[in-house]
Amino acid sequence: MSLGCYQTVLFPTEGKSDFSSWNPLKNSQLKGNKISGVKFSNFQVSQRRKCIPMKLKSLLSVDSAVEIEGKEGVNTGSKYDAIVIGSGIGGLVAATQLAVKGAKVLVLEKYVIPGGSSGYYQRDGYTFDVGSSVMFGFSDKGNLNLITQALAAVGREMEVIPDPTTVHFHLPNNLSVQVHREYSEFINELMSKFPHEKEGILKFYGECWKIFNALNSLQLKSLEEPIYLFGQFFQKPLECLTLAYYLPQNAGDIARKYVKDPDLLSFIDAECFIVSTVNALRTPMINAGMVLCDRHFGGINYPVGGVGGIAKSLAEGLIDQGSEILYKANVTNIIIDQGKAVGVKISDGREFFAQTIISNATRWDTFGKLLKAENLPKEEENFQKVYVKAPSFLSIHMGVKADVLPPDTDCHHFVLENDWTRLEEPYGSIFLSIPTVLDSSLAPKGRHILHIFTTSPLEDWEGLPPKDYEAKKELIADEIIGRLEKKLFPGLKSSIVFKEVGTPKTHRRYLARDMGTYGPMPRQIPKGLLGMPFNTTGISGLYCVGDSCFPGQGVIAVAFSGVMCAHRVAADIGLEKKSPILDAALLGLLGWLRTLA
Repeated sequence: MSLGCYQTVLFPTEGKSDFSSWNPLKNSQLKGNKISGVKFSNFQVSQRRKCIPMKLKSLLSVDSAVEIEGKEGVNTGSKYDAIVIGSGIGGLVAATQLAVKGAKVLVLEKYVIPGGSSGYYQRDGYTFDVGSSVMFGFSDKGNLNLITQALAAVGREMEVIPDPTTVHFHLPNNLSVQVHREYSEFINELMSKFPHEKEGILKFYGECWKIFNALNSLQLKSLEEPIYLFGQFFQKPLECLTLAYYLPQNAGDIARKYVKDPDLLSFIDAECFIVSTVNALRTPMINAGMVLCDRHFGGINYPVGGVGGIAKSLAEGLIDQGSEILYKANVTNIIIDQGKAVGVKISDGREFFAQTIISNATRWDTFGKLLKAENLPKEEENFQKVYVKAPSFLSIHMGVKADVLPPDTDCHHFVLENDWTRLEEPYGSIFLSIPTVLDSSLAPKGRHILHIFTTSPLEDWEGLPPKDYEAKKELIADEIIGRLEKKLFPGLKSSIVFKEVGTPKTHRRYLARDMGTYGPMPRQIPKGLLGMPFNTTGISGLYCVGDSCFPGQGVIAVAFSGVMCAHRVAADIGLEKKSPILDAALLGLLGWLRTLA
């Protein structure tokens, strides 16, 4: 799940679930035209529990799809413009954006389906989103609808269902706040809870809108490409200066300029925790502005059939453009020749070569594992001084009897019952997603899906014998479910008909993320986004994309990262204009700015 930046993934640890995929050589039933990447369902908010008249079609087994794809000519003799390591949303956006510019791209995916934490799995008639379920950047307007644009670029569209409430907060001191799709409704509700802070509320969220409007007015490409950057500055100088002003600032500092009530400041902390897994004082203001306003501008729109269809559609679109994706391809090394990244080696010994290598792995995995023999570039040393690995998650997928949910239950909930200080503690706060209140086709008739998750460190799960490990999973899951039963849904435990629990070890195993981490987290209060690296690295020909690159975690952020990376790579391989002299000057300036963090 991701509210801009909050995402988690669950895959079965015992390998018993019925994973399904698709034949990437066949057209998707979600395929659309090349004008728009999103199509809104004739779905009415007041009728959101009615059956959506669309079912997932029968899908091939994953193994069959992978075998077919492997027979289609992916071989070590081919020369590619770019190799992308990993098929998360950031990697797929970078790959598809490059492919439509004319590049020949190979995506190598360790697992058997694309998507990373935006994939899905099926079991007992349920279609579970394994990760992000709140889709930012998935509207039909503006420049920040990056998922829509990425789909449209490869001739895909998806039917979506508008979510009337982004999230329903259940917080200490009986504070209940619904973040309505309509901005005015949300602001009026918040001011009704804090009437003495009316002016402060309007000013804080007003500054968020300044950032969002500036971003939304720009044509988003690489901030490391000077011809683009200077062109945007001359066209939109005020907007560019606005973003530069907020770049080193954090949401908590801005909030404290206008707000004094401790509970309201704690609510803003909770808003930012969903964005970045840290409080407002450690959340860059640009990230906060992008997410806290996009939910009202474009709204949260759920793809019919589940989130996994996004990665599926992007992967199919990539193949339609003449590029390739290979599953069960676990990259173990990035090959360096005379200081330049020239290829990769996978676990079965095969090697693939390209002009450029794009890593969708975390920077810790990229520079700590895939480049074992290489000295860590100075910039990566600096990054690891400023950022640490954020904790992972405990995740619970459940199927429950539908009548346990009250009428008009919201799709997404955030629960922190009694103590504000537990917000960032392991197991302190709970996020709950119920996608079947929007799309009933995801579960058998008379059932709902609950996806529950809470932060959890890997250290809590290491060194346990298998029996103790399973017992601990059940114990903690039972406690979390009990809290939801007490706070939201009486009788929840007795309504459960399916349950599967994943831990940080599950995340590490299936997503190949060091410590199962969610992404980077500042060691201390950062200077906004100054410390976040962009896509280029200290190694020629090697680029990074994803949540450990600017602008950070979350679906909209990693899609932004993918767009930026594709633009920079396209310039470097001659598909777009470039100026070597300006490049060197700009990259040097950006590197210096990062040292200020």
